[in-house]
Amino acid sequence: MAQAAPPTSADADRCPAQILQVDAVRAPEGNATLPAPEQGWQPVTLPDVWTSRWPEHDGAVWYRILWQRACSSSPPAADAVSASALATAPMPAPAPVALGIDGISVAGAVYVNRDLLWSDASLVEPLSRSWNVPRWWLLPESMLQPGTNTVWVYAVGPRALSPGMGQLRLGTPQAVAQMQEAKEWRQRTVYFVNAVLCAMAGVLFFSIWLLQRKARTYGWFALMALCWMLYLSTYLADTQWPWPDSLTRGRFSLIALLGYVLSVCIFTFRFGAQKLPWVERFLWLLAFIGAAATCLVPAEHARQGFSLVWQGATAVFLVNGLQFQLHAWFPRNRPRNLAHILLACIWLLLTLVALNNLYSVLDRWQVARDWAALSGVLVIGLLMLLLGGQLVRQMHEVRRFNRELKVGVESARSELALALQREHLQALENAKLQERMALAHDLHDGLGGALVRSMALVEQAPDTISSARVLSLLKSMRDDLNQLIDYGSSAGASVPDTPVQWAAPLRHRITRILDEIGVQTHWSIAAQWQGTVEEGKRPNALQCLLLTRLVEEALSNVIKHSHASKVRVEYAQPKPNQLLVRVEDDGVGFDVQAVQRAGQSVGMRSMAARAERLGASFSVQSSPAGTMVTAVLQLGTGLPAAAPGAEAR
Repeated sequence: MAQAAPPTSADADRCPAQILQVDAVRAPEGNATLPAPEQGWQPVTLPDVWTSRWPEHDGAVWYRILWQRACSSSPPAADAVSASALATAPMPAPAPVALGIDGISVAGAVYVNRDLLWSDASLVEPLSRSWNVPRWWLLPESMLQPGTNTVWVYAVGPRALSPGMGQLRLGTPQAVAQMQEAKEWRQRTVYFVNAVLCAMAGVLFFSIWLLQRKARTYGWFALMALCWMLYLSTYLADTQWPWPDSLTRGRFSLIALLGYVLSVCIFTFRFGAQKLPWVERFLWLLAFIGAAATCLVPAEHARQGFSLVWQGATAVFLVNGLQFQLHAWFPRNRPRNLAHILLACIWLLLTLVALNNLYSVLDRWQVARDWAALSGVLVIGLLMLLLGGQLVRQMHEVRRFNRELKVGVESARSELALALQREHLQALENAKLQERMALAHDLHDGLGGALVRSMALVEQAPDTISSARVLSLLKSMRDDLNQLIDYGSSAGASVPDTPVQWAAPLRHRITRILDEIGVQTHWSIAAQWQGTVEEGKRPNALQCLLLTRLVEEALSNVIKHSHASKVRVEYAQPKPNQLLVRVEDDGVGFDVQAVQRAGQSVGMRSMAARAERLGASFSVQSSPAGTMVTAVLQLGTGLPAAAPGAEAR
């Protein structure tokens, strides 16, 4: 038996597949097996959306494609070959035929004559998604028959999603495969690249926004990219997951589109520095109404509701693009901004594509191929470049600001160093002045007091003072000078163990002088401190020194001015954290207010200054019956526990 000769390209060219007729008929959903209904067939043109013919039909449709090989109807002429040649020449094998379909909405199955060629995994809800998936098959010769052949296509989907069938082609495997590769690029690969680019842009600019919360332009661009990526899932998903059915996924896709349009508008306002609060509120209201309508519209009215929302979103997008053209090209009270002009050009491109999209809104297949696929990658790429350039400019400005700030900080640091140096010199001068003042007070209260007391002894002595007595007075002044020198060093930094030990040196010197001039003295001194310095129940060394000088000055005033016969000195702790020192005499007294107004009493000023340094309360009460000087110190406050020499320094 002679073998059939393999087909050649010339055979294929001589026997092309010819589509004779395409018909469609409504069919009940859920029955995807032949035979198809015999009545109700209507001729259609592919690609086809059946809701334009049967707007109320919600279920499935059978498509019937009649075709034949061209050579099957033109056998060779009888006189062209001899009978012997027919007997001996091998019969040429029929040329192979391939079948390609751009997509079946939403799911479907394909039969060749009566044999199943391919079927979606699920032809009932949740349906598989084949509407944007181009496929092609090499038709087995065993399925074909001489003459006319039939391709049956079962398509099922809810009417709200504009179901139907894409373009169908029959031809050589090479031609069909080449065409389907181009369709795969436009219907799948471009969408995948677009989705990946949107995901990268969304994550990148969302991260930038998290680092710079005030840069809200980046945040809205990230949200815009992520919403567009979610909308693109309509074209890429091959299942309904995670949604329970096709209609629910359609609602989700439309809400994602609303989010995209809202994000585009607010991103435009932020990028263009447009302050339109009322417009933004209106857009939010429209988006909420659109989302609510999308979610709540009944299934039987979903097609009309979806179409209205979709066209409304497109119209808002167009208005936004057009108004930004005016804002960028014809600005008010400011020069043109290059970044605004670039964004306006991008929006102009999208506006033109959207106008074409709105014009062909009923052609679902054309919309899917041209609008979403061809413009998305270009636009998202241009926007990323535009925002990236803006971010680079901001980084350069930040670097320039940092350099200027560094120079400013160095200048401020130099000025501050000079100011601190001047302040340090002033502090040294003030310290010297304070030291001189403290030394003057010490000389007045210490050595001056000793001189006053000596002069009082000389004046009040009834007879001439002997040399031995004068020498004793000079030694007493020398002791006072030594005490002054000792207190000016760190030698006196310790706190006496008891109030008696604290008052003992002054009591010894003063009592001897007062006895010599005939003044009786009574000392009332607490036997023990009521606690430690750390507990705030005894004075520190510096407080002891200042209180001693205050009492010494008060007693010197008694000797010089009071003409008293009795003096009472009291050291007491009426409370654990309170120390009272009092000097009281029965002298002639004086007018305290008059002396204070005259400002001539160095002693009173010295005592008041020391009390102020201590943070103690100081009072002088005087009358013709006597004078009382009182200082009350709250322990644990006031001067720190520094060495007594600090007062002189």
